Amino acid sequence: MEPSPLFDDFDAVSAKAWKQKIQYGLKGADYNDTLVWESPEGIKVKPFYSNEDHKDRQRLLKAAPRPWSIGETISVTEALTGNQKALELIPKGIDSIRFAVADTTLTAKALLKNITALKSVYFSFDTLSQEPIQQIAEIAQKQFPQVHLQLDPIGNLAREGNWFFGKDKDFAFCDGIATSAPKEFNGSLFSVDAALYQNSGADRVQELAYALSHANEYLLRSARHPERRITFRMAIGGNYFFEIAKFRALRLLWRTLAKDYGIAADCHITAEPSKRNKTVYAYNTNMLRTTTECMSAILGGADTVFNSPYDTLYHKRNAFGDRIARNQLLLLKHESFFDGSYDPVAGNHYLETLVRQMAEKALLLFKQIEASGGFLKQLNDHTIQRKIAESAQKSQKRFHTEEELLVGTNRYAAQQERMKGELEVYPFVQKRPRKTLLPPLVPKRLSEALEQERLQQEQ
Repeated sequence: MEPSPLFDDFDAVSAKAWKQKIQYGLKGADYNDTLVWESPEGIKVKPFYSNEDHKDRQRLLKAAPRPWSIGETISVTEALTGNQKALELIPKGIDSIRFAVADTTLTAKALLKNITALKSVYFSFDTLSQEPIQQIAEIAQKQFPQVHLQLDPIGNLAREGNWFFGKDKDFAFCDGIATSAPKEFNGSLFSVDAALYQNSGADRVQELAYALSHANEYLLRSARHPERRITFRMAIGGNYFFEIAKFRALRLLWRTLAKDYGIAADCHITAEPSKRNKTVYAYNTNMLRTTTECMSAILGGADTVFNSPYDTLYHKRNAFGDRIARNQLLLLKHESFFDGSYDPVAGNHYLETLVRQMAEKALLLFKQIEASGGFLKQLNDHTIQRKIAESAQKSQKRFHTEEELLVGTNRYAAQQERMKGELEVYPFVQKRPRKTLLPPLVPKRLSEALEQERLQQEQ
């Protein structure tokens, strides 16, 4: 297509000229102090960007349409009910399903019976059991274009403080699954639960670096299976542009790491809204948050997006909440043209800069982790937990000083709103005393203390 002559009659304006014009309008105020702000990750954001910001650098955001799938999670305690739920969802527009399997004694054939109209299928497991998981892999790969087992013993260690069985046994189990998987298996075996880091309070640079280092532990132990892709399970925060950049930076970082292992396959990314900024009070604003968060993931290049119901914090799972969450994605895909057929952020100067800075900072932190012995060593030394706790404390402070806003909660709160009688589930962190090998990471929402105080004050 020939470039439009629309701007041919206008002289190009340099970045220097723009800055001089802005400086004149500031009437003596300092440009950097007034208009340049810094994110919690240390990324400086300017008031404007141009192609001069990428002079002599390879462009990162090239037009690359990436179709995405609408996903939904089904908690499976019994094969027949799980199968029925899946068959009900498919006609409603769901094209990817995650089966969260609580009981590995179930029959895979019964769970997956007559389910064919899916682009991809995911399985997560509360425990590891060789025969049922192997059976699931064998049956699923014959029915679906992509199958992702999401085996993540390191994620279990970080989340629960314990391995499933023990380090050596867990890795031997995963190696056995990888060895026995059919050669035509199209999908991923290992998964990296980076959503845990975000929900526990990690900033975006930490989230990327920890995800990459977490993945590297699997790559180090699966050299015999270089063709196996890795799935990254990511949480989507509320900063629209930064989250787009985070997803783009993750693919860039993965390709850098994969190249060192001779892996040609791209990673696979699933996305779900963060729990950290969701609220019990003014709960309808959760719909606004999850909508823009899903948009960030789509524009960032996620392969599958799993939305969260607006009332998931205080209601038991219900048909209405699930329907709203599903319809948000359907509207984005089929009515708002977020269908992945084109890339609206390609060439964006601001995002280009964010992706580059985020990737560079995350790569530097990744190298520091590896130089210190790797992700597992830092987890066992409690370094990862300490760093995430420090980041969480900083964001909590920004929340209490209203530097970080949650509308309807720490700003513009409707004090007459009552929620005590609406709580069907407990929406706060619950301590579970148990013996652990190391301190687990504990997801916690920003508004928990404020909400507990309001609940106590309700008449």
